[in-house]
Amino acid sequence: MGTYSKIILSGSTDGAGINASGTAPSLGALIHTAVTGAAQSIDEVWLYAYCQVTTARDLGVCIGPTTNVNSRFTYTITADDQKGLYLVMPGMVCRNAALVKAYTTAATGGINIFGYVNRFAT
Repeated sequence: MGTYSKIILSGSTDGAGINASGTAPSLGALIHTAVTGAAQSIDEVWLYAYCQVTTARDLGVCIGPTTNVNSRFTYTITADDQKGLYLVMPGMVCRNAALVKAYTTAATGGINIFGYVNRFAT
């Protein structure tokens, strides 16, 4: 029988926000490293973004190899999104030590990532 646990993103310190740094997938901030182990072990990752600047920023998120364009998605977070957290990764599933990274098109960053992981391990 497997176990379930809610955990902090591995790239976070005590649940604090992670600054989306870097201007390309390969330079992005490490948000989380997925579980390893049996094929049935998975991480369900929930990410929220907060824009701390007054201009729109593009936020990119990639899962797994940064060279795989099929595992990336981009959000434009506008100044209106300063009102709170914006859901950017709604429980997507990762495993096999896949890396989840976030990056922005602005060299100064300006977007913080928060979230948690529901881990199902066997």
